Amino acid sequence: METYRLQEAFEELHTARSLADTLQTVADGIVNSLGFELACVHLVRPDGDLVVASFAGDPATEALITGRVGSRNAWEKRLSIAEDWGALCYIPHTSAPACDADDIPQWPTSDRPARYLENAWDPADRLFGPMYITGANGSELFGVISVDRPRNGRRPGPEQREALQTYVFQAAIAISNARLRANMQRALVHLEREQKAMRASEESFRQAFEYAPSGMAIAEMGGDQHGRILRTNDALCRLLGRPATAMRRYTFSDLVHPEDIDTLLRTSAEGGRAELRLGRRDGTYVWVSLRNSVVADAADGPRFLLTHVEDIEERKLRELQLLHQVSHDALTDLPNITELRSHLSARLCSDPDDPADADPEDGALSHRHLTSPEELGNEDGKGLAVLICDLDGFKSINDRFGDHTGDAVLIEVARRLTSGTHDENTVARLRGGKFAVLADGLGRTGAQDLAVRMRNAIISPIRIDVQALRVGASFGIAWARCGMTADDVLKTADERMHIEKRSHT
Repeated sequence: METYRLQEAFEELHTARSLADTLQTVADGIVNSLGFELACVHLVRPDGDLVVASFAGDPATEALITGRVGSRNAWEKRLSIAEDWGALCYIPHTSAPACDADDIPQWPTSDRPARYLENAWDPADRLFGPMYITGANGSELFGVISVDRPRNGRRPGPEQREALQTYVFQAAIAISNARLRANMQRALVHLEREQKAMRASEESFRQAFEYAPSGMAIAEMGGDQHGRILRTNDALCRLLGRPATAMRRYTFSDLVHPEDIDTLLRTSAEGGRAELRLGRRDGTYVWVSLRNSVVADAADGPRFLLTHVEDIEERKLRELQLLHQVSHDALTDLPNITELRSHLSARLCSDPDDPADADPEDGALSHRHLTSPEELGNEDGKGLAVLICDLDGFKSINDRFGDHTGDAVLIEVARRLTSGTHDENTVARLRGGKFAVLADGLGRTGAQDLAVRMRNAIISPIRIDVQALRVGASFGIAWARCGMTADDVLKTADERMHIEKRSHT
């Protein structure tokens, strides 16, 4: 997903301060992050027609169509004749004449030449992302996102479609929440300014609170009971699987995942926002976006925390999955070389007094190698060790039996290496038949013993289908010390591995 910066776009979506900012951020995000040149947000008005609420990609066109209105009937016709692309609606240029006579605002296309590419995007093609909200009457259309001009000149492929579909889903949530916040803010201003309309305003707030599509809670602010939950809406109770009566026994600190306590504490009481995990009744956790604001009971009365809890489980799991794919080997699911360097670099310290850190042009050494664990300077002679393992005989297995068998051997070797080390150690696959192990607290004897154990685990026969295959292993060991880089340590271990491998021939 290097082309489509979804995570950055999602963060911008959910940090916009107002409804107008949110609408413009939605359009800007499509142009800046999803590979389209134009984007338009049509929002349903109270009379049912759709108005162009925001536009991005071309200032001249923005001035031309922003604020223009298209009838609801015309939109329903377009969506009914469109092809289903998942949650998206696509009208090819061959069906475009059916759209020419309607009143939906459209950017000019006559000055744009058709592109003669495979699966080319025609100037008359249309692509829409309808946005829905679940209310008392079921799922209702409240807006449509339309896009045009994919930058690569082709119709969107599966990856770009999925990115746009996910973005439209998140945009619908962001716009819905922005409208909700705007309504609640207006209600709160009304409470402060219009004492005579207090009862009506309280009812407006109650309905906005109770029927909000995402979770809402009111908690005490200040005093011994700070943070105690006083009231929750149905959406939050359903999200956490807890009845309202039970929720009143907790604070959010009681419900948050232990690893996210610091994140919660760093969230300021007023206007704070955090992404963290809350515990469900069944013992599982759900990722949420938690945002606090302050509500005053009266002008001089007590203040309460109004907490908005949005379910971001699907988006967060997708982000974590993408991060995992980037940092792990696709075959063995072990950390890859990039992730290993990151782990190793995080454990290294800098030593400005080390002469090896000086400029090589001044005559200092440009590489810092460690020849024994005693050079670490620790009294027990132990430190952070890197073991590089290269399989002996793996290429011949791959050549003789094929990639499928070779892959199966690598998967089994990865399993044996992982099961043969402590949980706190890092086992990574570098490339081909080469692996690495990052282990702390090892001296010379401990590192050599670990290498022997792993070699013995590897050389046991590996059964693939009806074949019993064997591979050997050559190991190189290096220790890290202050002033070294991750590449220094890996290079030293790799050189020593090659010395051992030559000794086997």
